[in-house]
Amino acid sequence: MPIPKIESYSMPNQSDIPTSKLNWSVHPGRAALLIHDMQEYFLNAYDQQADPYTTLVDNITELKQVCTTLGIPIIYSAQPRNQKKEERGLLQDFWGDGIPNDPKAEKIIEALSPDDMDIRITKWRYSAFQKTSLFEDLKKQGRDQLIITGVYAHIGCMLTAAEAFMKDFQTFFIADALADFSLEDHHMALQYAHKRCAVVETNERIRQQLQDQRQDFSFLPKTKIAVHRQVAQLMERSPADIRDDESLIIQGLDSLRMMILAEGWRHAGADISLLDLVETPTINAWWSLLAKEEVFLNTPNTDYDV
Repeated sequence: MPIPKIESYSMPNQSDIPTSKLNWSVHPGRAALLIHDMQEYFLNAYDQQADPYTTLVDNITELKQVCTTLGIPIIYSAQPRNQKKEERGLLQDFWGDGIPNDPKAEKIIEALSPDDMDIRITKWRYSAFQKTSLFEDLKKQGRDQLIITGVYAHIGCMLTAAEAFMKDFQTFFIADALADFSLEDHHMALQYAHKRCAVVETNERIRQQLQDQRQDFSFLPKTKIAVHRQVAQLMERSPADIRDDESLIIQGLDSLRMMILAEGWRHAGADISLLDLVETPTINAWWSLLAKEEVFLNTPNTDYDV
């Protein structure tokens, strides 16, 4: 069954967001961005010349640009078209057949098209963790924070936030980078997230937090991929432009930035000096050094099955 037309409403703003009792602060080296179900099928229900659609797309675009610049992993969830009834399970009873057998309906909207380095997961249930690789992808990237954007706030976005919390990921629910069936539903999702599982923030404030901490390297990356992204952030380069097995000095990393990294890792508890980094200036070698350390190298909740 098609999704009914959604009436326009104004996005929540800072005055609508309750003050959090949590002291969580989003960090470029710990966070991943989830862009949840921003597919033509779900977005066609909105007036695309009015809020919440226009602000939703603009804010996710801005946040994605900052995350890309800072080397923060970007993950897209998307539901497949033409699902079989046994694949949909009880979703069939509530929503019917879901996305029809139409490639355009399944597609992420053009304004937010995934880039080559972005991670894509196929989503089967309300929560983006269910029947997907999301938990494994976050572990592989060495991430323990999740920024959630997309549609619909009180369904998949909210339940993904709740499950992220239950798996010990600090979760940030971006009030004006989400949209819903109505302002009432939107506010309900924000209140639930605030009271039970997440920090609710605005796009502007979360982007500012990320920018403020872009040169803070006082944490240990938990995987080689995380080392790669941290070095890219330090060099202000795209991760795709940096090679793991080639000298980072040849690739443009100077001794001052290496000192910043060494001091940050030592502050986080690693017994690694600037000399160690200079002697073997590759990402592969640095990960080998970090892998010998026993400080902060466990990813969150490794007892969970994926």
